[in-house]
Amino acid sequence: MREGSFGGQDGYGPLQGGTDYLPGVQAGAPPPRRRRGGVVSHLLVAVLAGALAAGVTVAVNRPAPGGPTAPGSPLPGGGAVPAPAPPASPAGGAAVGRGTVQQVVNKVEPGLVVINTSMQYTSAAAAGTGVIINPGGLVLTNNHVIEDSTRITATVVATGRSYPARVVGYDKAGDIALLQLQGASGLRTVPVGNSAAVRAGAAVVALGNAEGQGTIIPAGGRVIGLGKTITAADQGGTASTETLHQMIEVSAGIVSGDSGGALASSAGQVIGMNTAGQNVSLTGQAPSAGFAIPINTALSVARQIAAGRASPAVTIGYPPFAGIFLAPGSERSPLAQAQQQNGLGGFPGFGGFPGFPGPGGSGATPACYTSKAGLTVPSAIAPAPAGALVDGTICGSPAATAGLTGGSVVTAVNGRPVLSPDDLTGILARLRPGATISVAWVSPSGKHVTSSLRLAAGPPQ
Repeated sequence: MREGSFGGQDGYGPLQGGTDYLPGVQAGAPPPRRRRGGVVSHLLVAVLAGALAAGVTVAVNRPAPGGPTAPGSPLPGGGAVPAPAPPASPAGGAAVGRGTVQQVVNKVEPGLVVINTSMQYTSAAAAGTGVIINPGGLVLTNNHVIEDSTRITATVVATGRSYPARVVGYDKAGDIALLQLQGASGLRTVPVGNSAAVRAGAAVVALGNAEGQGTIIPAGGRVIGLGKTITAADQGGTASTETLHQMIEVSAGIVSGDSGGALASSAGQVIGMNTAGQNVSLTGQAPSAGFAIPINTALSVARQIAAGRASPAVTIGYPPFAGIFLAPGSERSPLAQAQQQNGLGGFPGFGGFPGFPGPGGSGATPACYTSKAGLTVPSAIAPAPAGALVDGTICGSPAATAGLTGGSVVTAVNGRPVLSPDDLTGILARLRPGATISVAWVSPSGKHVTSSLRLAAGPPQ
């Protein structure tokens, strides 16, 4: 994942000392200097427990026991999402002073939440921010804040009350997600502005759960660019990336934990959603500090999600989950897939090799796993010329229940050939939780098996 997705698998890489923070910025302070680089970074506070297998994803996952589920959950409807405020005169003028910063905080903070997520099958946890857009508990945030999460909680900073959150839907490409706080009512919402009226030079205040401190910390600055296209990656800059368009570029000190938070005008209206921090310093220019998704764009996507209008970009509810650990890629040969994960193709430290023991030393592949921690390349691999190599399955998942184990190679789903891991991921992505599918695979011993399994609801992708 990316902020939801940092470094190693699913974007979360091992963090030094358990945290991966960017420098904190106080209100009114100048933006921190950024190191030269080629991409911007998502801003999620992430903590990992245990060593994880690099590059491996869960093809299908389900929420943690007791967590919210997708099937049968009602949709709020498009009318539950507010429209942008009427366009005002283009904002600009003097920088935001400390007194003005506090006035903005007083208007916006009551509508902000601190978001904490856990990712049961990656042994990870993360923290970000969200903005309340409906008194009944609809919350906007970045998709990378909740990506791969099996449990989500949101705490209203102004009251200290926490709520479990359900994913209403998300736009992965646009990095926008809509949550529903369970049991919430009468919440204060953020004052919504209109990003169409924003101009370069406008004074702004970025508000978010800076560095995961569990409180809202503001940072003043200016709009220094509009309509920007950026490539965003994890803070290490080495994981998968995404391209975001029409972004607002600001000098406000946006830092880790601010993702999903509010970018507000000097009048105290939310004009954007904090999304990424800049690590590029251009010759002759002051280094910029961050980027935000325009609020008009975020609200438009939220309205589509709330109305239940799925599209190639928008997923409603939770995706399907089978419970299979895969290394992504288009390589057809299962042996080549295994070799890539052994560091021969860019995944050093994955452990094990076909026919040789992994870190445990026994050489035996476990029947199933409870998380990615300890996941190794299978010690024996099915003799199949092409297909998706299963690195392991989640204990109790549909795949494990059907008899799939590490070292198996999936060759078909519903009669459709599977020639690579990407093939399998693509086929499953077009299905829905609750669907019963026929899966054909070759076991490590060479046995050809076909079995039915019923897809569960998995974490947002």
